[in-house]
Amino acid sequence: MNEKLKTFLRTAWNEPRLFFLWLTLFSLAGFLLGVMLDHTDVFPQHPSPWMQTCACVCVVVLAAGIVGGFLGYVLSWIPPIRQLLAWMLQRRFFLLACLVTVIALFYTEENWRGKRALEQFKRQWEAKGEHFELAKIAPPPVPDDQNFAMAPIVMTTYSRYVDRNGRKIPTDSNVVNRLEMPIEIAAPKFKSPVDELEAPAIGNWQKALKTDLGAWQTYYRKAAALTNLFPVPPQPQAPAADVLLALSKYDSAIEELRQASQRPYSRFPLEYDADDPSAVLLPHLAALKGCTRLLQLRSIAELNVGQTEKALDDIKLMLRLTDAARNEPFLISHLVRIALVNLALQPVWEGVADHRWSDGQLATLDQELGKLDFFADYRAGVRGEQTCSAGVIDYLRRTRNIDFMSLASDDKVYAAMIPSALLMRLIPSGWFYQNQLRCERYMVRWCVPLADLEHRTISPTSARQADEALMSDIRHTNPYNWFERLLLPALSKVVRRFATAQTSVDLARVACALERYRLAHGEYPKSLGTLAPQFIEKPPHDIINGQPLKYRRTEGGLFVLYSVGWNETDDGGQVALTRKDGPVDAAQGDWVWQCSAK
Repeated sequence: MNEKLKTFLRTAWNEPRLFFLWLTLFSLAGFLLGVMLDHTDVFPQHPSPWMQTCACVCVVVLAAGIVGGFLGYVLSWIPPIRQLLAWMLQRRFFLLACLVTVIALFYTEENWRGKRALEQFKRQWEAKGEHFELAKIAPPPVPDDQNFAMAPIVMTTYSRYVDRNGRKIPTDSNVVNRLEMPIEIAAPKFKSPVDELEAPAIGNWQKALKTDLGAWQTYYRKAAALTNLFPVPPQPQAPAADVLLALSKYDSAIEELRQASQRPYSRFPLEYDADDPSAVLLPHLAALKGCTRLLQLRSIAELNVGQTEKALDDIKLMLRLTDAARNEPFLISHLVRIALVNLALQPVWEGVADHRWSDGQLATLDQELGKLDFFADYRAGVRGEQTCSAGVIDYLRRTRNIDFMSLASDDKVYAAMIPSALLMRLIPSGWFYQNQLRCERYMVRWCVPLADLEHRTISPTSARQADEALMSDIRHTNPYNWFERLLLPALSKVVRRFATAQTSVDLARVACALERYRLAHGEYPKSLGTLAPQFIEKPPHDIINGQPLKYRRTEGGLFVLYSVGWNETDDGGQVALTRKDGPVDAAQGDWVWQCSAK
């Protein structure tokens, strides 16, 4: 019996007609078994990408076995072909051919399936107005003579690194950044007495802390003993006057910048058609922030010496610098803009707290702040991040030139077994398409809708649900979520940043209206409803819940104005801190505008 079985198996392997007959039958049996199991709910309703991939590969292999086996069986009846096939079977060439065929089928299937799924998704959402290419959401060109970014002083912020078209300059030029205007001494490269000189902090309106100009006066006088970077008078004057003198070295540059700000448009030369969107340079952002810090301290000092019109002009210039990068489809640009607005609100708050603004100046501040719309900016920033992420993944699919495993995988075993460069080249293109699909799908389904433009609300509950959806997607590592794990978790707190920015602007506008009411009536109103339409056209609502902002008068004729904040709970106007005397914790407590300083 054993000899007969061995003879049968040897004949089945070496005889082409029997081999292909059994190949056809086994492949057909496996295919039918798979169909039966699929219809008996043996597999989960929502299989993982790993299971989907394995199932598709099995279907392709079995289908290839049926077709190949049947054709091989038919052709093996032709004597010359049967002899060739028998020779190949005896030398195991056919096994190798089968292995190569299976690998080729796997790559073909994965690449076709991934590309097809991504193209279908794009067609569906492009019909709804979405765009998935950076060049399509880039701001249109504007005439150079009307472009703030093309003013000579502004060009110095980036012309050291890129040309007028945003192309990288091979080597750094000797252009001096004229908007690099530090308000403190930069840390020296070597140990020196300057190491002991620490610049004081500027106030914090969210914590109701005014700027200590006396500390800045002391700082500049100490700095004068070590360096001639900042001018000081022979004898101390009033703190604000000494601060203005120290900053006067920048007066001519500020006035030139103010003239440039009169240009109606702003479009910085960025390489929107770059192969790798992550390599686009944005050197102007740091310069805009540094210049805004100077204007912040200067305007606070101007308020303290009664130069309120100059302070107002500097605040307007700060807001113009904030607007300069508004049309850039990069999330980082909008996050920097949020930081600039927060800087600009400090002198606004100090002027309101000290009752230094006139009615006309307060109306102007309300008008300027009313131009800011962080709802639309959030949508633009997230869409830009979406196109950049897609562009990066597509760039890596085409070039395969980074250490993919070290970035996108937390499985060190695989990284040690296969060199990253080799693995990068072995990955099917379809896996890149699937990663791109997962990232884009999450962005348009969950992230973009978080800012409700119609009702002007941002729901923390919806943001948490978006986080949970992402965690569910990336809980288990698979070939389709490497980039989703790498790129998207950092977005979880972004929407809160935009919510706090818009709320801060809304609180500032209402505070200006309250101060105007006080100037007219000698006291603050009992409710916000009495402000419209004389002092503000319509008080903005709390963007967290759509209800009116919380407001009450307090002892001493003061008031507290606040939003319920990200925890969606009325904490009575209490600000939460990350630690004692630490920064404000925007995730807890209320978002508050205090009437007076501490």
